[in-house]
Amino acid sequence: MSRRPTVADLRANRGKHQYAMLRVETLDEAEAAAQAGVELLSVPAALLMHPRFRAVAPHAFACPGDNFFNIGGPDKMLDWALTMLRHGADAVYCSGSVAAVRLLADHAVPVCGHVGLIPSKATWTGGFKAVGKTLDQAQSVFAQCRALEEAGAFAVEIEVVPHSITDAIADHTDLFLISMGAGAGGHAQYLFADDVLGQNTGHVPRHAKRYRDFAAEYARLQGERVAAFGEYVADVHSARYPAPQYLVDGDPDVTAAFRAWLSESV
Repeated sequence: MSRRPTVADLRANRGKHQYAMLRVETLDEAEAAAQAGVELLSVPAALLMHPRFRAVAPHAFACPGDNFFNIGGPDKMLDWALTMLRHGADAVYCSGSVAAVRLLADHAVPVCGHVGLIPSKATWTGGFKAVGKTLDQAQSVFAQCRALEEAGAFAVEIEVVPHSITDAIADHTDLFLISMGAGAGGHAQYLFADDVLGQNTGHVPRHAKRYRDFAAEYARLQGERVAAFGEYVADVHSARYPAPQYLVDGDPDVTAAFRAWLSESV
């Protein structure tokens, strides 16, 4: 698509096209994602507001997000969301209350909610593990989807939910489902660029497929950095630096005259 997808496009393509979505943190990542054909980008607010963001990712559907406790209650969430729209957001992520989602939707803000494993609310579902493996949990995930849909959300991120449960939910909602580790029943697949690039050195989520090993490359580059700095220190201490090729030559007559002037003046 030669233009940015719209909410109407996403809704119309439910079940017809699987969208690729990435969380990117830098302009370089955003530009690479756009050039690679990633259609949907989750971005920090600061990145969205960077004056070059739309230059590097002109056709990406951009959805900025932050945890609700970093933003505040519904009124502050609305102010934040309107600021995001003014800076070119196509939608906003809201992990806050249903009331917050309803307030945003009432102001025509396209809102993406969150169900399943919600990191900021993981204490309610037993920590960082799959949600929806029991009947009660599956029913709760669907109830949250229904509440968010009724509040006006057009999409939800559904995270680490059994794929069979996601499939069933997709059959009974008009929401655009963004799957993070929740299976192909979602209408978009969502990963973090950090995981795709292998930039993390700690725990890697089960659903995260690593396509590169940037952590190893960064470690190699850090080793090269230390080695280069060490060679520089050794050159300075042994007077190998600065060598003649790194110096600017002066006219001997000018230098002699300058020294004579110094002797007479100082």
